[in-house]
Amino acid sequence: MRLITSLLLLTTLPALAAPPLTTVAEESGFTRTGRYSEVVDLCDAFAARYPASVRCFDFGTTPQGQPMKALVASTSGALDPLAARRQGLPVVLVQGGIHAGEIDGKDAGFLALRELLEGEAAPGALDKQVLLFVPVFNVDGHERFSAWNRPNQRGPVEMGWRTTAQNLNLNRDYLKADAPEMQAMLALVNTWDPLAVVDLHATNGAQFEHDIAVMVEPLYAGDPALRAIGRQWRDAVIADLADQGSLPLPFYPSFVVYDDPASGFTDSVAPPRFSTGYFWMRNRLGMLVETHSWRTYPERVRSTRNTVVSVIEQIAEHGQAWQRAARAADVAASQPDPTPAPLSFAASDKVRTIDFRGYAYTREPSDVSGALMTRYDESTPQLWRIPLRDDIQPAITVPRPGAGYLVPAEHAAQVAAKLRLHDLAFHELPALGETDVQSFRASSKAFGATPVEGHQRLTVTGEWADERIALGKGALFVPIRQPRSRVVMALLEPLAPDSLLAWGRFNNHFEAKEYMEAYVAEAVAREMLAGDPALREAFEKRLAEDADFAASPSARLDFFYRRHASYDQALDRYPVLRVDSDPR
Repeated sequence: MRLITSLLLLTTLPALAAPPLTTVAEESGFTRTGRYSEVVDLCDAFAARYPASVRCFDFGTTPQGQPMKALVASTSGALDPLAARRQGLPVVLVQGGIHAGEIDGKDAGFLALRELLEGEAAPGALDKQVLLFVPVFNVDGHERFSAWNRPNQRGPVEMGWRTTAQNLNLNRDYLKADAPEMQAMLALVNTWDPLAVVDLHATNGAQFEHDIAVMVEPLYAGDPALRAIGRQWRDAVIADLADQGSLPLPFYPSFVVYDDPASGFTDSVAPPRFSTGYFWMRNRLGMLVETHSWRTYPERVRSTRNTVVSVIEQIAEHGQAWQRAARAADVAASQPDPTPAPLSFAASDKVRTIDFRGYAYTREPSDVSGALMTRYDESTPQLWRIPLRDDIQPAITVPRPGAGYLVPAEHAAQVAAKLRLHDLAFHELPALGETDVQSFRASSKAFGATPVEGHQRLTVTGEWADERIALGKGALFVPIRQPRSRVVMALLEPLAPDSLLAWGRFNNHFEAKEYMEAYVAEAVAREMLAGDPALREAFEKRLAEDADFAASPSARLDFFYRRHASYDQALDRYPVLRVDSDPR
């Protein structure tokens, strides 16, 4: 009898010893969140509990040496990218903790994953797709743990930090990809090619009843068929959330005028430094989920969990058709297109009035700051009738290059590194004799007065114009006819809001390095005036019509320097060129 009892104990020990799949958050009633060691343990625990359906792996290492963990889950058995492609399964990437203080996605994601695997949520949905779950993107920021990292957020008790150990904001880094963490994420994306990416956040802002916002692109931008799918996806998830008791919004609830509810809201298309501004350019679906920071942590985790489950259900139902549309968009983006390309978007002046679930409030001067402040009464719900601008139109458009871009050899290394990060096609060229190209010269320029993410940004105006230029061996040709042609233009068009130029990568070309001393310019000006009557007439006309010019000694001398043979003709010329035919 004693032997039988011992054997029974031995056979039940593995089950008894299996680590739990619950989080610190769940065990605390969602008042706390765990440290990153919990993510490491849970990643292994899920893989051990469900060896046929879950794989845990590292996809990068942070600057502080922490492993970046991802879980891949599918009851189809497709647990690697090749298997997913062979079976034609759509991949969904759910990403938590890009801002590690906004950590709802980590705890909600683990909860949803367990329920999906146990059949408690969306039974059978993981047969039809692959879920790629990154619980914490910003790992080093997550471990900068404190009770006051998010003072305008209700729970958990302690949380991580917004930025990385290098003080980079990962959700400003998708296109420029400075951070090692972002470079690892892009490699993960290139390997798995997810159909849909869901980026989980908690917002800031005023006090109101709405508890979650769901924003999707393509919706206002990108491939027309994918825009229709984006709206279908967003509306279905919002409907599911409403059925479960949430008050979801389809736009980011940030007032036009800070702290003034009467100013209303403006919708937009985010630039590609953001997740939802980036993935539509790859012809893929991107969703930004923002729970409202004034809601308690249990409420926020619940609504985030509901969102993740709804996404999985929608992909299970429609993923195959949506994946075919994404592949068709890849093909379409690789074809010649005579229409202008939008580089940025903005809301038009068209305004509509919406009902918004807010609270009664007053606005009065603060005796602390002296500023006009809004004070909300959460005991008194109030329906606000406020303006919304959501007629989104292209703000900057440019003609597309006929063939692509040329990057001279002196900039080839830095540009090639960025192109590789985004899995873009390009190749090196032999020396080119004089070639018909288009070059861009800035007619105005403005350097940023303060740094942004460690860069001095540059804004220019100007146009492309025809030139003939010779290039030495080692220049790059970046063809426009490739699936991610929109990403190519976002990087290389000088007017694009997150282009390499805009982030200051070519600032040297817009800084004057040579000059003419004033005493020389005085003598040169007199010689030019004496020898060129048309120039004298233009100078005198400018003096008469432009008071600022007439009052500025330096501007008057610069008038002549710019017309002299010593002037640097390469100043303010963007070094990347466009071509209308393949230079090979």
